[in-house]
Amino acid sequence: MNVHLQGARRARQETRQAGQARNALDAFGYASITVRASDGRLMWQTALARELLRDYFAAPVPDAPPASAQAPAPAVAPELVIGWLRSQLPRVAELAAQQVEPQRLVVEQGARRLSFSLHQQTGDSEGGGDWLIVMREVSDAAVIEAIGLGFRLTAREAEVLYWLVKGKTNKDIGDILGSSPATVKKHLERVYVKLGVETRTAMARIRQTHPQFEG
Repeated sequence: MNVHLQGARRARQETRQAGQARNALDAFGYASITVRASDGRLMWQTALARELLRDYFAAPVPDAPPASAQAPAPAVAPELVIGWLRSQLPRVAELAAQQVEPQRLVVEQGARRLSFSLHQQTGDSEGGGDWLIVMREVSDAAVIEAIGLGFRLTAREAEVLYWLVKGKTNKDIGDILGSSPATVKKHLERVYVKLGVETRTAMARIRQTHPQFEG
């Protein structure tokens, strides 16, 4: 009986601590979600996480279910997130013992990146358990703005230069910006004139002397 009581108290304590952690994340504006590994069900999400999931993934992420007689279908995390979570679970214990963070999932959208990091298990381990995932968005918009100001480029020229130094081809840049490779080439010609360089190889020197290209 004592063993059962201790187990119940421990379970209640873990649930309470997980709830406190979620409340803190929500209060401080962190983008966090809890996903059930067995079926991908989205058990909990902060308001910021809901916005980011809607922004980065085509499938809408439902709001909290309204009070109604008919219960709505449960929200499910994006398939990419579910697949990543399940791929990490077999090595979670091993990595924890080595004090190594599990591999992050990174989703790119133009100059923005959304990363997912596995934080902790918050529910029963049966079927893989429920997992708290912390999301973080990194935007390169500020870097592109600094490039434009630093080199006196237009907004589009700064974007083209940014992706060029990142190693993208004209076709890649066109796909990212929604332009043709020919249009990208014209932008680059103007960039080369403004920067006083003639070829792509000269960009290596620019990257070394201007830290805004790092990262």
